[in-house]
Amino acid sequence: MLRIIDARTGEPVDAAPVRRGLTRVEAHAPGFDTTALRVLLVTDLLVRALELGGTPVWALLSAPRDQAELRASAAALGVRPFEEGRDIGPGLGEAPVLHVVGEGGAVPDGVRVEVAPVLSAKAGVPEGTDPSVLRLALLGLRRSAPVRLGPAVLTDADRTLRRWRRTVATWATRPSRPVPDEVRRRLRTAWEDDLDVPEVLRVLRWVEEAGPDLPDGARFETYAYADRLLGLELTRDLGAPA
Repeated sequence: MLRIIDARTGEPVDAAPVRRGLTRVEAHAPGFDTTALRVLLVTDLLVRALELGGTPVWALLSAPRDQAELRASAAALGVRPFEEGRDIGPGLGEAPVLHVVGEGGAVPDGVRVEVAPVLSAKAGVPEGTDPSVLRLALLGLRRSAPVRLGPAVLTDADRTLRRWRRTVATWATRPSRPVPDEVRRRLRTAWEDDLDVPEVLRVLRWVEEAGPDLPDGARFETYAYADRLLGLELTRDLGAPA
């Protein structure tokens, strides 16, 4: 069960109803900047984590301006599309609501999931940068920690993403093996603990560096499984020329 820190109280709460009913997740972005994109990215992670746990989700974007820019940049980052309307239909108006906001953002009643700012000179995806590189760079720290986006951070994310995609493509040529139970448990424990995505990334690095006792086919399935949350297109280079 996904537990999330409610910024109103500082206490963890269940992110989904006990019976796996519909949960509404609403991203609040006052305008277009990279902090707003981080808010949308955290919303996407929250939606993915809930769906992986079997919870249906209704995701909405609340933005008084710059909606077109926000939606376009979010799509480039691999954020799933937000619904267009706010009406969730008859009989569903009592669905729990999770509001994802920037630090200090005011929202209506409901759990508040707060996101620290991104310190960046320019809004959006830097020119010439694979959007997935920006996504990985933003995933590297807990959402409560500010992110300083500089050339070194983006370069490191670019190298990591290229290496993982290349290695995953190689692992895919080996006989398939299931995700080891302990690895699956560590991954789920991480993302169900207040969306601890940096810990998910640490598990993937451990899997990458583990010794020969871990079959390559299991490494591939582990990365493919984790990417259902991360959304980094880690299997994108399957079948590509070496």
